[in-house]
Amino acid sequence: MVAQEPESCATDCVRPRDPMPRGLVKGAVAADVAPLSEIQGVAVTSTQTHVDDSPWRAHLRRVVESTWFQKFIIGVIVVNAIGLGLETIPFIQEAIGRFLWLVDHAALVIFFLEIAAKLLVYRLAYFRDPWNVFDFTIVAIALLPVSGGLSVMRALRILRAVRIISVVPAMRRVVEGLLHAIPSLGAVIALLAILFYICAVMATKLFGTEFDELFGNLGRSLFTLFQIMTLEGWTDGVVRPIMKVYPYAWLFFIPFILTVTFAVLNLFIAIIVNSMEEAAKDDTEMLHQDAATLHADAVRQNAQHETLMTEIRALRQEIAALRSGRGPGEG
Repeated sequence: MVAQEPESCATDCVRPRDPMPRGLVKGAVAADVAPLSEIQGVAVTSTQTHVDDSPWRAHLRRVVESTWFQKFIIGVIVVNAIGLGLETIPFIQEAIGRFLWLVDHAALVIFFLEIAAKLLVYRLAYFRDPWNVFDFTIVAIALLPVSGGLSVMRALRILRAVRIISVVPAMRRVVEGLLHAIPSLGAVIALLAILFYICAVMATKLFGTEFDELFGNLGRSLFTLFQIMTLEGWTDGVVRPIMKVYPYAWLFFIPFILTVTFAVLNLFIAIIVNSMEEAAKDDTEMLHQDAATLHADAVRQNAQHETLMTEIRALRQEIAALRSGRGPGEG
């Protein structure tokens, strides 16, 4: 015989139900609080939430990473650079020299506080960004004494204006493009050096006897050829006087100018432009990748949320069914 359940169990007993997977709830909660750095493929930026930050550090982080703070620093850099330029004008220095001194020192204090705030927020991670190291070096130079043997440091105060490169993203991309082009420029520089050396030796042998000041030795020949490469006074200062003695000297100088000035130097421009385009393309691809990853994560979290809501609706239906199956006065 098959054992039958008591009749009361039809209304009062709740059959065992598969428990909600704990991992689902835990995963859904963790997805809301997990830092973005745990999502594979997402580039972590300094603006992301850091769960280990204390309240004051989190507030300070929001300040130093805000748009208005970056614009304020750019404004201070511009004002400081203008003030340093006005100091070089004698009558302005005599009229408002004291005010310019106050502006300069106020800017230095602001830069110092900015670096200190970022060190408090990022701690040693601050030095992982080369641009931060650049800013730190510029401000550190400005803090050196300007008296005695280090009085030359006074002239280096204008280097603070270079900081605008580190706070303006467009300028950073240009500089990064130039730096990325350096390996490719090595071959062009080597080719240019070989051409210069060959032409300098030839020019010394050909024209050194009559034009000792221009081509008397290898060093003078290199310098003269460099002047010709820049196209600065190459006709009246160099080539025409030589052609009065050597009428066919143009057979040497014209190919040199076409090869070095118009061919090799244009390679520099082409490589730099190509490097900047690649850097911009990499930035765009990274942004698209980050956006795609964030979208996929949002879809995943939405699916988990829908699963939870389905479980909750199922529980409500079961509770409603149990309540409707009870007779009057049962409770």
